[in-house]
Amino acid sequence: MAMESNSSPNSLGEEARNWLELPADVTSMILLKLGPVDILTNAQDVCSSWRKICEDPLMWRVVDMRYSGDWWDMDYDLEEMCRQAVDRSCGQLIYIKIEHFGTDDLLQYITQSSNQLRELRLVYCNRISDEGLIKAVSKLPLLEDLEISFGSFDVETLETLGQCRPLLKSLKLNRQFYRRVECDKGALAIAENMPNLRHLQIFGNSLTNRGLEAILDGCPDLESLDLRQCFNLNLAGQLGAKCSEKIKNLRLPHDPTDDYEFSTEIVEYGDDYEEDYGYPFGLSDTDLLTDDDDYYEFSGGSDFSDYTW
Repeated sequence: MAMESNSSPNSLGEEARNWLELPADVTSMILLKLGPVDILTNAQDVCSSWRKICEDPLMWRVVDMRYSGDWWDMDYDLEEMCRQAVDRSCGQLIYIKIEHFGTDDLLQYITQSSNQLRELRLVYCNRISDEGLIKAVSKLPLLEDLEISFGSFDVETLETLGQCRPLLKSLKLNRQFYRRVECDKGALAIAENMPNLRHLQIFGNSLTNRGLEAILDGCPDLESLDLRQCFNLNLAGQLGAKCSEKIKNLRLPHDPTDDYEFSTEIVEYGDDYEEDYGYPFGLSDTDLLTDDDDYYEFSGGSDFSDYTW
């Protein structure tokens, strides 16, 4: 009998009305957790009060355009939805993340109306060109936090980004580690052009001790440094001690990757990865170790038990 009472039409109706009559600020907090895709495709059509909340520019100061579903089953035009989100922000956009889509035209659309942007994150955005990225970043005077992970941009682009945004405080430049490859060009570009960095994540980078030394010297205000899966580094000596002394939050090459959101697969050069995603910053055929008989070994940093800090 109690079950019949709880499942009565009146009871269900009261529950529905109570849900829809939540205070506007509480409803806003709930809707924000859904993300732009769910808001634009579902939540805003629930009722007139929800639509009103979903049209508030304050709901669109942060736009995370990651899509959690299956890409091959997706019926949405994410680029068009991203434009709608930017429009709804009415110039108040301060953070945007684009993943697996995006073009130069979209970046231009964002920067034309969002000069308050402080954080820009681009992940797997292979349709964005070097020129398009530079043009966009140069229009964002307040930009402090930049991520350009799993892209195929030139090292000269990284240099230009640092020069046009010298106050950049945070950079994420992540990728999958290429076995048999060493390259310090990206690290040197960071060291020479981003002196005000406080936070740097270069997961899976192919830099060597030379590149890391340059970063430590060129970025004196660095507080956090993520070097996970940077397996060309040998931090068993003075360089490791220097990192420990200088960096408050240090993640080492062999540290756990449980909290890392992307693939941690190590790529053997010769796989098809570079055909899909291009080379990392500064990497070209001339940087590859091509002697198949001289199989690349990690640079002595596989055992971290003898750190001196």
